[in-house]
Amino acid sequence: MTPQDIALLRLANQQITVHASATPRQVVSELGGVQAQDYRSALWAIGLRLSGATQPDVEEALANASIVRTWAMRGTLHFVSSEDVRWMIALLAPRVIAGSAYRRRQLEIDDSTLSRSHDVLVGVLSNGRHVARDDAMRLLEGAGVQTGGQRGIHILRQLSLEGLLCQSTAKGGQATFRLLDEWVPKSKTLSRDEALSELAHRYFSGHGPATLPDFRWWAGLTVADAQAGLEEAKARLAREKVADTEYWLSPTMPAPPPPGPAVCLLPGYDEYVLGYADRGIALDAVEFRRVVHNGNGVFRPTIVVDGRVVGTWQPGTKTRATAAADLFFELDGVVSDALGMAVRAYDGFATGSAASA
Repeated sequence: MTPQDIALLRLANQQITVHASATPRQVVSELGGVQAQDYRSALWAIGLRLSGATQPDVEEALANASIVRTWAMRGTLHFVSSEDVRWMIALLAPRVIAGSAYRRRQLEIDDSTLSRSHDVLVGVLSNGRHVARDDAMRLLEGAGVQTGGQRGIHILRQLSLEGLLCQSTAKGGQATFRLLDEWVPKSKTLSRDEALSELAHRYFSGHGPATLPDFRWWAGLTVADAQAGLEEAKARLAREKVADTEYWLSPTMPAPPPPGPAVCLLPGYDEYVLGYADRGIALDAVEFRRVVHNGNGVFRPTIVVDGRVVGTWQPGTKTRATAAADLFFELDGVVSDALGMAVRAYDGFATGSAASA
């Protein structure tokens, strides 16, 4: 495989150029999870992987609890399937909780604070109710729990990692919290070995070709756990060796994408850019600094042509994309035309005017 082969296979296996799923739940399930720090961007991350989907289609999946938003891989916000959320939290949360203990001590969030917060939120959210983030903060303050200086969001994150809370459709630009056990139907449980194997299989099938270090970074696992997961999943994966590097992927090759240049308008934090420890297939160090300006951790929306990042773009208003883009170099006419089609696809998604899949 060449770097170009790897890039094109990743686009197809991530369902960007080949739409193999019919629903938002299928998309997030087959990828393992979809990065979701930025709610609006994450809706498009799912939408661009479906044929003719609109933003209301994706939000309906949140509204009916087929997908949920919670702190999952690496302790960052992801959309995950409701069928997977419990075993993923059971597998991944303990390491995240242990790793954030020092920060909780800095913020003076002790067991008593968490217990009081737990009781307040259970009382408010029981019987199917939900609460917006700012309202949750006010309720906690009213119960004597201080939420300033990032205490509030760390409390909500901790209670989500413990499996008490999850997030559904955002309202007015704010996350809304629900009780996980009331909102999401009971789902399968996996042993630790089964969970490691399943997570490895989902990652390499949905992100491959990828390496073991890519998987370890994406999942936030120890080296030993990542190796164990891959070892258990190997029988369901294919292996390709390029020079001295082992790549793993689904043994079933994706259908060929449509002819012509693959021009994609990706949201910020998209799995195609963010989902690997080594991002050299998609962009070099200079281009990376333009996508993550000054290394501030904010991944800008990107324009990708045949697997390479060629520029950034900005959605603009809440309902329209903008043709304005920061291109790294001039595009030829065919690619420019394809970029125009990609912008129109985003417009259709955001305005609800695309034909539903």
